[in-house]
Amino acid sequence: MQIYNTLTRKKEEFLSADKEINIYVCGVTVYDDCHIGHGRSLYLFDVIRRYLKLRGYRVKFVRNITDIDDKIIRKAQAERGKSTIEEAWKKVAERYIESYEQDLKALGVEKGDFEPRATAYIPRMVDFIKVLLDKGFAYESQGSVYFRVRKYHQKFGDYGKLSGRDIEELKKAVRIEKDENKEDLLDFALWKKKKENEPAWSSPWSDGRPGWHIECSVMANTLLGETLDIHGGGKDLIFPHHENEIAQSQAYSEKPFSRFWVHNGLLNINSQKMSKSVGNFLKLSQAIEEYSADSLKLFYLSTTYSAPLDFTLSKMREVERVRERLSSFLQQLDKVEGVSFEFTNKKISSLWDKFVSFMDDNFNLPRALSVLFELIEVVNTSKQESKNFFLQAKGLLRQILDVFSLFKEKKELPPDFIKYIEEKIKLRQSLRQAKEFAAADVIREELANKGIILEDKPDGTTDWRIK
Repeated sequence: MQIYNTLTRKKEEFLSADKEINIYVCGVTVYDDCHIGHGRSLYLFDVIRRYLKLRGYRVKFVRNITDIDDKIIRKAQAERGKSTIEEAWKKVAERYIESYEQDLKALGVEKGDFEPRATAYIPRMVDFIKVLLDKGFAYESQGSVYFRVRKYHQKFGDYGKLSGRDIEELKKAVRIEKDENKEDLLDFALWKKKKENEPAWSSPWSDGRPGWHIECSVMANTLLGETLDIHGGGKDLIFPHHENEIAQSQAYSEKPFSRFWVHNGLLNINSQKMSKSVGNFLKLSQAIEEYSADSLKLFYLSTTYSAPLDFTLSKMREVERVRERLSSFLQQLDKVEGVSFEFTNKKISSLWDKFVSFMDDNFNLPRALSVLFELIEVVNTSKQESKNFFLQAKGLLRQILDVFSLFKEKKELPPDFIKYIEEKIKLRQSLRQAKEFAAADVIREELANKGIILEDKPDGTTDWRIK
């Protein structure tokens, strides 16, 4: 298995001696509802976890929740009313955590083995910062604590390696927050002293809150150990977030923080960055309601995970057609009683090998998805094969769909509705025989609006499926 490692900028063989791997993925900051860009990252790393499990790995998967930061505080301040700032902060955080969990369920993405909230680990963060202070990698200034980037770089020599930036050029290339309490503009906050009208926690330096970067280092270290197998997140997190995670984590443990860094590309809408100010911000829940979770997943699968992805109406129409085709094929094979996951048939085993080779090549999602369409072609041109062939074809289909978390919910229709459908089909058949095609089309459209697709054949309409 080859995985592209952002740290080395090349594909590397992924090995684990004991078949146990740990993955840490930066999750959401709960100041608003999730958008479709969040959905891409949530889905991608769920697919990676599913595939690694399929390949026999025992995966420990952590995806954090950032429940305290400037944006959350600003929203709490705006909504505070007569509440205390602590009450307002908790209300905002809980509201959007609940929204996030609903989105996960609607998208069909499994929760992590751990989904830690940052604020639950503040005592551990204080202890972590104390170690950095004792080692001289951090300093206290006016109640806040900062990390010494240059001291770290002098010892380890790799600050900027993940983002490919030279430390001497960082001030020119990147907007760095000015703070008169810093020794150096490159330094970043580990602990922030409380400002007026902010929630706060106690520490030896001041009442305040942790900096953003320290949260992930501490949660990863506490739950997964000093060295991760895979650390994931969006490309927008490479600098400064992940770069600073590496610095403080390696200064703490003096061990590599993560063997592999995996970053997904960002998502635009109509070639523009998502922004509420320009009106092209699409919530994940809205997209699922309008297009279905499966269509959105197929959209995410349409390009390699590290490439940028552009959301357009034409693209969504295209994936809707793809979803219809796959749904129809799934229902076709579901008519075969039983299933086999032993791929002894040469045609089926060849397709399985293709799928594995594509996924082993840095999780090449579009090529892996293309195996499903090769399977459709093989099945549709193999009418004389044995039942065991079709059982294996069904098994292969379900195996791949499970990795991609597609068509997870099998819709069950009430008997009265099934009887209604069959009566409508009989009426439509008689209308077509009487050459009353307009009236027959009205019935087709009526059923389509109820989520039922009729399949016309030369001998008439004898089959239907759920949209």
